[in-house]
Amino acid sequence: MTTSGKPWTSTGSRSVNADADSGGNANANPAHRRRPAVLTDFDDTAAVQNVAELLLRQFGAPDWPAVRQRFRDGALSLKEYQEITFRDLAASRGEMQEFVRAHAEFRPGFAALEQFCRQHDIPLAIVSQGLDFYIQALLDGIGLPDIPVYAVATEFDANGRIAGYRYDFAYPDAPERGNSKARIVRQYQAAGRYVYFMGDGRSDFEAAEVADAVFAHRQLAEMCTAAAVAWQPFGDFVGVLGAVRDYIGT
Repeated sequence: MTTSGKPWTSTGSRSVNADADSGGNANANPAHRRRPAVLTDFDDTAAVQNVAELLLRQFGAPDWPAVRQRFRDGALSLKEYQEITFRDLAASRGEMQEFVRAHAEFRPGFAALEQFCRQHDIPLAIVSQGLDFYIQALLDGIGLPDIPVYAVATEFDANGRIAGYRYDFAYPDAPERGNSKARIVRQYQAAGRYVYFMGDGRSDFEAAEVADAVFAHRQLAEMCTAAAVAWQPFGDFVGVLGAVRDYIGT
């Protein structure tokens, strides 16, 4: 489910809209620690595959790799890249979601982590600069449709074709950059949570800088090392589950 901007509580809405970190000491007595929250990037992190690129390779216009290169070279913003490459996909929403469920998968340990978090009232959410409809497709496919998704909200026309986008968590001063992952991390911290964050790429670095504990791989690991941001290796969610269990003392 794509989230709105309402405050997060343990019994109601699953998103937050506060801005400041509430602080806290991860090494304090467990009874006085902030309760954890687990936030994960989606493409190439929660999902084994880059699902956006799976869809573009299958349904995108022939020139989409050139558009991606223009984005990587800095000639296009993320918002421009997404809106150009996804606007002419040769498939409906239903066709694309069916393709995702057939060709993508979550990394090992994700379902076990979700079950543990649900049992212990620990928020678990996906934080992505990708599009909500394909993330939701994979969650639906494994029977976990209610995990909160912070992503670009995609609007569809009557024929199931993409008609527009909504950026509910955009950078206030730079909306062309898409949604801000650091903003979402800070919102959970402001609600009193100790945030675990998993990611792999450039768009994850701002979140890693402010998260309380970071699991990184690929480019994010390199960026964290270069900036002296503490991180742990990420390969699947088994290690994340172990860390969260240790943190709450179970």
